[in-house]
Amino acid sequence: MTENLLAVTGLSAVSDREGGMPVLRDVGLTLRQGEVRGLVGESGAGKSTIAKAILGILPRTVRITGGRIDFKGRGLLTMKPPELRSIMGSEIALIPQDPQTSLNPARRIGAQLADGLKLKRGMSAKAAEVRALQLLADVQIRDPDRVMRSFPHELSGGMRQRVLIAAAFAVDPLLVVADEPTTALDVTVQKEILRLIRRMQEAHGTGVLFVTHDLGIVAQICDSVTLLYAGKVIEEGPVRTVLESPKHDYTRALIAAGPRYDRPDAGLEPVPEAVFHELRREIGIS
Repeated sequence: MTENLLAVTGLSAVSDREGGMPVLRDVGLTLRQGEVRGLVGESGAGKSTIAKAILGILPRTVRITGGRIDFKGRGLLTMKPPELRSIMGSEIALIPQDPQTSLNPARRIGAQLADGLKLKRGMSAKAAEVRALQLLADVQIRDPDRVMRSFPHELSGGMRQRVLIAAAFAVDPLLVVADEPTTALDVTVQKEILRLIRRMQEAHGTGVLFVTHDLGIVAQICDSVTLLYAGKVIEEGPVRTVLESPKHDYTRALIAAGPRYDRPDAGLEPVPEAVFHELRREIGIS
């Protein structure tokens, strides 16, 4: 049996800003090396909170009250800051949601890619520049020399997202957290980016935790899926099993609520209020 790269066990957290309201409720999930796991749910379900907890960037208003996050058998929540910093950006990397705000607008793309390579891999300036150029070619940027010299505002949203994907995979991380990386992109570019992430993931053998609110994206790129509601895991399993034979009424309702490309004239079906009522009762929300 393949050892888990990432194991989240009994993770619970509260928001002090909301008077101690639970935001994660005994969450558990695992991720194997080379696996793409979707972490899916509505806004406020807790998926980004889990991602931030793994990355060690939770806001001060969110407090972990129980559970573990183990990466390669090491507890991330109990690591001292120097050890955690040595892992982040090298063994664990992030593809952020918004390419517009995630790049330094005052520095050229080549310099920003080279910085990470020099810091995390100890490369010389020249070696980092050569590697950065190759990375841009790897993410299928047609004119990498021009992009190296460009500032972020001179690139399209899709190009900026390709740069961020290159940065995430630059140091061959074992785990990439992709935090809704296609949200700001149009549908055509979104499909290209999903194919690119999958291709890079397979080439590097990386485990990917893919945060999204879209079950359609999960169907395209993920091997397994964890579905959340109000900080609680509602259903999980292989993508095909969950989407074709869902066990929970909420999962079935979400699938029914999505657009059907085989029936373009069919209307959308909202999740029935009775399903939400049962969910709240099951979780213990008044």
